[in-house]
Amino acid sequence: MKSVKQMFQLAACGAMLMATSSYAATWQESLSSAASQLSQSQGQTTTSGTQSNSLSSLSGLLTGGSQALSSENMPNVAGILGYCMKQKLVSATNTENVKNQIMEKLGLSTPQAQTTTPDYTEGLMGLLNTAKGEQLDLATIGNSPLAEKVKTKACDLVLKQGVNFLM
Repeated sequence: MKSVKQMFQLAACGAMLMATSSYAATWQESLSSAASQLSQSQGQTTTSGTQSNSLSSLSGLLTGGSQALSSENMPNVAGILGYCMKQKLVSATNTENVKNQIMEKLGLSTPQAQTTTPDYTEGLMGLLNTAKGEQLDLATIGNSPLAEKVKTKACDLVLKQGVNFLM
């Protein structure tokens, strides 16, 4: 009786493993399909030159850790937060408070200071100067579900980066 129970448990575990790998394969196929469609419809994005919006480039941004989608400097963080609010990729109330506090701390409260700070103005246009030393144009990576995930993750990471700067 005990061995029958163990065989049943092993069979159940095997079935769960097969189902999990099947689910992962399906997820990978849908991710690949979305990236392929994005690549065909969008063409190119800026990340240290030109790079096609392939599965590896977009999913690499999602899985590349915080360095891939964090900003290298605080003026760019403030600008990106402005872009994210305008595109409705983050909650505006909390984000605006964080952005304003960062700008005050950096001395970017006046329009003159803002226009003479390239990293800030680039951020407002959606140009994320990443911690890896690359530039990612959030405005041109498309509107596919995968591209939206990349934008949302970038906005979330930059917001967290801004909050940490203020602490």
